Amino acid sequence: MKSFRKLQKEAKKKQQKRKKQYIKFAPYSTRIKAFVTDLFMIYTPILYFMTYIVMGNKEKFVHSDFAPLVAVLLYGVIYALFLAKAGQTPGKKAYGIKVVDEKTKQNISFFRAFLRFVAFLFGATILIGLILPFYNREKKALHDIIAKTVEVEVEE
Repeated sequence: MKSFRKLQKEAKKKQQKRKKQYIKFAPYSTRIKAFVTDLFMIYTPILYFMTYIVMGNKEKFVHSDFAPLVAVLLYGVIYALFLAKAGQTPGKKAYGIKVVDEKTKQNISFFRAFLRFVAFLFGATILIGLILPFYNREKKALHDIIAKTVEVEVEE
């Protein structure tokens, strides 16, 4: 006869297996829509602020080497804060997507989210990072592989 403790452990394992089966990976097209939404909701106001309030006009911003870098880094910090706090940016929330750890399915830390952002910049630059989701079951891009994250659909 099994002890109560063993029965509890078995029940917990079965529950975890069931949980794993219900994870639905976010489609790549939805991820792209969420990214574009984030660009308009987060990055565009940052660019406007940097161009007209910090730099004074468009010509100074365009000819500056420092201002675009600051704008991208500020976007990366805000992006990482959203992911660390809620696992979602406004665009991801609008499309029902959440970024989680690939093993624990919990939110990731700020530093890991920022690493994911930097890896995204690298992967988008060499383009291979954006092609990878078409060739794996979990639809993971290069930045997801590096940061050990996965984008899943949120149950509503």
